[in-house]
Amino acid sequence: MAEAILPSGLDALLGEFSRSGLRELHLRAGDFELYLSRDAGGAGLMQTGRSSAMPLAVAQPQPATPETTIRATPAAIPPGAVVVCAPNLGTFYRAPKPGSEPYVEIGSTVTAEAEICLIEVMKLFTAVRAGIGGRVHAILAEDGQMVEAGQPLFAIMPD
Repeated sequence: MAEAILPSGLDALLGEFSRSGLRELHLRAGDFELYLSRDAGGAGLMQTGRSSAMPLAVAQPQPATPETTIRATPAAIPPGAVVVCAPNLGTFYRAPKPGSEPYVEIGSTVTAEAEICLIEVMKLFTAVRAGIGGRVHAILAEDGQMVEAGQPLFAIMPD
């Protein structure tokens, strides 16, 4: 799996957010900005003209330092890209059913409402929407792979 540059402690923060009853969390520390939401249609960062892909948008990935954890290659997530993450734990599927064409490929143009993958857990399928209009820059998970809540799935360059 490709890895993204995330500050240390972010995995713990994502875990706490997923266990909490919070609907949204917006954090700024210096040049780093993070927006978490359980609602893809929530106002959140959209009010500022940026989108908050569900449930995580990394507005400005930071360079790796000894205090960072690598989650995606820097080349996979360029500055300005929005990272679409898994809304919950489950199996990542790129297509609506076995043998079907994937929802999107690298280079595909998507709208904010476009379904881009499915996450399945215990026969319950959750459609993941892009959350932002743009072009798919990177696919960060393998079809059929078990993913965790908050795990980066796609990098989308906004229109």
